[in-house]
Amino acid sequence: MSWIRKCWEPANRQRTMSYALVLVAFVVCSLLKANGMLTRKYVSLFVPVCCYIVAALGLNLNVGISGELNLGQAGFMSLGAFGAAIVSGILTFQAPLPSLVVLIISILAGMILAGLVGWLISIPVLKLEGDYLAIVTLAFGQIIVSILNNIYLGVDANGVHVSFINNTLQLEGGKLILSGPMGATGVQTAASFAVGIVLILLALLLIDHTMFSKQGRAIMACRDNPIAAQTIGIKVSDQKTRAFVISAALAGAAGALYGLNYSSFSASKFDFNLSILILVYVVLGGLGNMIGTMVATTLLVVLPEALRFLSTNRMLIYALVLIGIMLATNNAQLKLFFARLRMRKENHHA
Repeated sequence: MSWIRKCWEPANRQRTMSYALVLVAFVVCSLLKANGMLTRKYVSLFVPVCCYIVAALGLNLNVGISGELNLGQAGFMSLGAFGAAIVSGILTFQAPLPSLVVLIISILAGMILAGLVGWLISIPVLKLEGDYLAIVTLAFGQIIVSILNNIYLGVDANGVHVSFINNTLQLEGGKLILSGPMGATGVQTAASFAVGIVLILLALLLIDHTMFSKQGRAIMACRDNPIAAQTIGIKVSDQKTRAFVISAALAGAAGALYGLNYSSFSASKFDFNLSILILVYVVLGGLGNMIGTMVATTLLVVLPEALRFLSTNRMLIYALVLIGIMLATNNAQLKLFFARLRMRKENHHA
């Protein structure tokens, strides 16, 4: 029972609640689906919601904990999605493997690719701050989309073939994986809700390990006062890079799961609008608040579909809901009320 008591200590309570919330949501959604209480419209949102939650959690580490405004999250998601599609296509062509094995390998490939590109991008980008950093990361996302729109990639018995000039690939009984503006085609759909939940739990575990460690304290010190952090021996650039790479890797994993949920998808799906949307999830959920990020992401992904019956007015209602949430989360009296409620609970437990 000691470990249960330790998990419910004030320092660990929020982390425990985040894991419990994810598991409860998985059980409830699975039961509702099994009993036929959810339509196909909502069931089809299970995996996308998981993908957006993972991407938003990664961005919250970058924006909320590190304090760096990154608008390139959609670009890293596209790298993960297309990287996973390529790996999945090659694996399924060369040897028949179980779909779960293909999914795990593809997600790891997408995560590593996005993390590696994130590390390369961070070297020049993180020398900038504020609006300049936001503009450069936004431009990076657009560059990635433009490059992916011009890649033709296929595989046959002679290996992998790549072309950037229209569709000039000569495949001998092979398989075309990437088809320029048409994006990835013929993708083996291997994603599942259970894998999405596991990915969320792993993302939370990675973020918690980063936040509540020596490196996490160093990252927050660099955010609060970089000059003071540098005077006590903390390498500010290294800490910023660590948060940026972890955020990019999580976005890559989210993109990989998203890509393997559809038989085809294009790079236009990962434009700058998606980066802004993920930032909205983070801001409305609360900077540094992982539970709030998960709840806000779920609500804002499901809400447009729930309001689809309103036809042309649904986006108006959606915008009003966004404004209402923003006003509520920035209300000083509401924050004071919850702070008093939290202190009262802590005093009661003490």
